[in-house]
This record gives sequence, C-alpha cells and structure tokens, in this order.
Amino acid sequence: MSLPAVHRDPSLPDRVTIYEVGARDGLQNESGVIPLETKLELVQRLTAAGLPIVEATSFVHPKWVPQLADAGDLVARLDLHGATPYPVLVPNERGLDRALDAGVTHVAIFGSATETFAQKNLNSTYEAQFAMFEPVVRRALEAGVQVRAYLSMCFGDPWEGEVVIDRVVAAGKRLLDMGAYELSLGDTIGVGTAHHVEALLDAFTAAGVATDRLAMHFHDTYGQALTNTYAALRKGVTTFDASAGGLGGCPYAKSATGNLATEDLVWMLDGLGIAHGVDLPALAQTSAWIAQHLGRPSPSAVVRALTAG
Repeated sequence: MSLPAVHRDPSLPDRVTIYEVGARDGLQNESGVIPLETKLELVQRLTAAGLPIVEATSFVHPKWVPQLADAGDLVARLDLHGATPYPVLVPNERGLDRALDAGVTHVAIFGSATETFAQKNLNSTYEAQFAMFEPVVRRALEAGVQVRAYLSMCFGDPWEGEVVIDRVVAAGKRLLDMGAYELSLGDTIGVGTAHHVEALLDAFTAAGVATDRLAMHFHDTYGQALTNTYAALRKGVTTFDASAGGLGGCPYAKSATGNLATEDLVWMLDGLGIAHGVDLPALAQTSAWIAQHLGRPSPSAVVRALTAG
C-alpha cells in the first residue's frame, strides 16, 4: 500500500503549505561537510517533488555553521525568480548583505523566546536581538525582499524549562510588527504537547494575531510532532515547516533532535484529504537518497516503509 485511505474531516483546512527546511535546517547539524553538488541536487529534487517552498541555506558566518559555508555558491546556481521560492536564513545585517548581493527574494530571521538561547544561538540578549533584527527587516523590505520570522523555544528551553506563553506571544508580535509576513513558532526541543499547542495559538488569537500569519515548526524529540500538527490543524493553521526524511536539529541545543519528517506529515495530510501538492513517492526516494549520502537510515517511518525492499 503506497498511499493511505482518505477520510476527510470538513472541519480541517482544505489545503496546507509545506515549508521545506531540509536543505538548511536539516543539513546544518551534520558533523561532516556535504559537497555542494549534493546540496544542489537535494534542493532540485525537493523542488521536483512539488514542495512549494524550499529553504535553501543560511548566510551565517562559516565559523558558526561550517556545513553551510558554500551558501553563496549554492544560491548562485538556483533559479531565484522561478515558481519556487528559495528563502535563506540571515542572522544579521552582514548576512543580509550577502543575501542581497546574491539576489535572493525571500529571507528569514531567527529569534528566541528565551534569554539563554538568545545568548547561545545569537550571541545576543533577548532584548538586544530585536534591535539587531530591526535594520535587517527594514532594509530587506526596502529592497523588495520578503521576510519570514522564526521564533525558537516557544514551548520549552533546555536551560530555562517551560516558556511562559505570554512571553512567546510578546516576542512573536514584536517580530511580526517589524514587518515579517509570517511567524514560525518553533518547538525547538520537541517538548510541546497538543493542548499546549492549542493554548499557544489561542493566546496569539487573543492578542490579535490572525492564524494565517502563523506557521508551526515541530521537532519529534518525544514523538509528538504529528499529534501537535493535528492540534494546530484543528486551530486553523495552514503552514507547517518540515524536513525531508526528518533531517536536522539545532547545533546550539543538543536536546533538539530531528524535525518533523516531511513524508510523515504528507502521509497524514493525505489520509485527512488535505491538499498539499507534494509527490510522496518522489519525496521518499529523495530522502532515502540523501540518507544514503549521509551514511545512515532515514529516521522517517514513512520513508522506511515506502523504500523498504
């Protein structure tokens, strides 16, 4: 059986957007350097499989993320004005300068809901990060570049414990108010559970943030990513970050294991009758291919099931 039976729930969205992060978030945590040609082929194969957005890389200093040191070379070989956007992560104005020089049309910034993670991931403080991001967003928008905002540690922090919902909402609103078109709420260490997801989304709604400006970014550390996705679907969220084959994590939070696998997400969406535009068999083959290059099996249950034998 290659596809699940479809049982449509009319209370759920008709369609969702999958924001593919495998080529950036998925590969940034690898211990070895992956050849440029392999990265390029991964991006091209993800695009061919129908992913509507493929985050390509990060313009972060190679000292911090050496796995993405070839960001400029990769972007130079992509069609930045085609149908598929290839966003890049920019940590600061220097990263934005490189992105603008490369001609990108979409960038993302990456903030923190907690003080400790801001220090460890951004070399900043919680408050100072907003001053750092403001000129990045302003200059990007002036250049006609769309800006997405990630907010990490929205459910729990390995150093600070549970993160107060009001703090997450306050931080998220500041990023949106700068001009980000969308806010991706990250369960960076995978400790969120379904009702926590619902409570956080209700709090954003109460604060005047429309659900269509929110995306969810789940990690599967405790096996809750799909359950949390379903909870978010029931609240009307229609954009979900996912990583082909479940690749990735966070190099600055060792308890952050793999992202929600794109194939696992697609399988669930197919069963729910929710449109997404992704060719699941082609995607699974791509994830099996990159897993082979990385020298280990894919952590995605769907990839293993569809490529067995």
